[in-house]
Amino acid sequence: MNKAGEIRVITLGLIRDGERIFLSEGYDPVKQETFYRALGGGVEFGETSRAALEREFQEEIQADLTNIKYLGCIENLFTFSGRQGHEIIQLYQCDFADSKFYQLESLVFSESQTHKHRALWIDISRLKSGELRLVPEVFFEYL
Repeated sequence: MNKAGEIRVITLGLIRDGERIFLSEGYDPVKQETFYRALGGGVEFGETSRAALEREFQEEIQADLTNIKYLGCIENLFTFSGRQGHEIIQLYQCDFADSKFYQLESLVFSESQTHKHRALWIDISRLKSGELRLVPEVFFEYL
């Protein structure tokens, strides 16, 4: 989590397989709400957003990416766990290099010692219908 008043630069990868998309599941304890977002993470000083994307997928789920294509930049203002957040998102479309990831229902990964997350394939129709919450909502423009 970033410090108060800090704008965080992150990179996220949209991985689509037909009518489903690979997302990580999050939970906001204050809003008591589950949400879904693309996988990725922070861009470190001196690192390109594309290199950060590849590093994050390696660190989090030991996955190599291929067909990486830059989609655009999104500014995201949000509230999470009762705190204001501000992100600049460098968004990429990509594919898994290893086809085994397309066979998985879901997987659990650790962002840190304390935070475990689940990543899973979700039918885009469930997000578009509002049954499941996609964040940030501007992602719908890229689906």
